Formats: sequence, C-alpha cells, structure tokens
Amino acid sequence: MHPENHLALHHVRAAELRAEADAYRLAAAARQPRRTRDLRTRLGWALVEVGLRLAAAPKAATAIP
Repeated sequence: MHPENHLALHHVRAAELRAEADAYRLAAAARQPRRTRDLRTRLGWALVEVGLRLAAAPKAATAIP
C-alpha cells in the first residue's frame, strides 16, 4: 500500500474513533445526572476505605493456655 494512502486511511479511522468517543461521552452524560454520579462515586470510595480498614485491622490476640 502506498504510504500516502495508508496515512489517509489512518486519518479517516482516527476521525471516526474521535466521533465515536464524543458520541459515547454525550450519551453517558445524558444517561446519568451529575449529582447521582457524584453520590455513587463518594459512596463507592467510602466502601473501599471501610474495606481497606477492615483488611488492615489488627487481629485479636489469642491467649495460649
């Protein structure tokens, strides 16, 4: 394939991918209100933090009789 044809096809494909990404971003923004997303994000990170604290909590010492 001639290099100029290859480059032209590359530019066309890159433009198509950018258009798809823009369409996806617009659809995602319309699908979920911003306030709900913020709440879900904060709740998710809070659960991650709780899980990490539980995983790192010192284990209770057992007495050996």
